[in-house]
Amino acid sequence: MIMTALAGEKIAFIGLGLMGRPMALNLEKAGAVLTVTTRNPETLNMFEDLGIAIAATPADAAANADIIIICVADTKAVENVLLGEEGVIDGLRDGAIVIDMGTTAIDATHRFADAVNDAGGEWVDAPVSGGTHGAENGSLSIMVGAEIEDFERVKRILDVLGNRVTHVGPVGAGQIAKAANQMIVGITIGAVAEALSMADEAGVDPARLREALTGGFADSAILQKHGERMIERNFVPGGKVVTQRKDLYQALEFSEGELGLELPFSRLALELYEELIDMGGGELDHSALIQVYEED
Repeated sequence: MIMTALAGEKIAFIGLGLMGRPMALNLEKAGAVLTVTTRNPETLNMFEDLGIAIAATPADAAANADIIIICVADTKAVENVLLGEEGVIDGLRDGAIVIDMGTTAIDATHRFADAVNDAGGEWVDAPVSGGTHGAENGSLSIMVGAEIEDFERVKRILDVLGNRVTHVGPVGAGQIAKAANQMIVGITIGAVAEALSMADEAGVDPARLREALTGGFADSAILQKHGERMIERNFVPGGKVVTQRKDLYQALEFSEGELGLELPFSRLALELYEELIDMGGGELDHSALIQVYEED
C-alpha cells in the first residue's frame, strides 16, 4: 500500500465494527484526512488516541468530508445513519459521494440513492467480501454499483481497501453482486459441513478428506478456510451466523418478491442458519453451521 495514496482526501467513516475499524485505519495509513464516528464510545476514544478526528454524529462527520463511507450492520442501520436524526443527509456537502460498504437491501439502496441525489450528492454501493482478514490486510473483494464517473472518482479509495475492485453496473448492481456472493458462500458452507459430517460419521478423518479434495473440482476457498475452521472447531467470527442469515433473507426477498424467482437451495440454507441461531449459535462464525449436523 502506498502510504500517501490518499493524501489530502477528506473522508468520513461511519461504523467501526469488526470490518469498519481496520478499513478506516487503512485509509488513515494511506494519508486520508479522516473523520470517524460510531456508536461505541470506547472505539471512538481509541481512534482519538491515535490522533484521528472524531465526530459526535453522522451529520458532523459528513460536514467535514467529500467522501462519506458507511459500514454498518444492516439496512435499518444504514437508514438511521443516513436519514435519521443528525444523519449524513443533514451534513452532506454539495457534490459529496456517499459509499455504502455494507450489505444493504436492493430496494432500499435505490431509495437511499434518490435521497442523496436530492440532497446534492452521489451514491455508490460497494459491498465487500473477504471477512475481517481481508479488511485488515486491504485485500477485500469490492463489488461496485455506481455511475461510471462516480466509480472513477472513488476507485483509488477503494483500491486501498481491496485488491479486487469491480464496477458491476449502475447503482444497486453492487448489492445484487453481494447477494449472489452470499448465496454461494452460504450454500457452499452447507455443502462442506455435510461432506465433513458424512466423512466423520463414516470413520474417515475430515482433515484427511479436506486434504484429498484439495486441488480437485470440489476445492474452494470455503473448503480451505471454513473447512479448516470446522475441523479445528474455531468459530471465532470472521462472518457471523446472524449476518449470513440476514444476507440470505435479503437475497430471497429480492429474488422472490421483485423477480418472481424461486431459489430452493438458498431457502434451505436460510432455514439451516436459522436453526443454528435457535441453538444459540448466532454470534459464531458461519462455519459453525456444521454444529447443526452434529446436533442432528
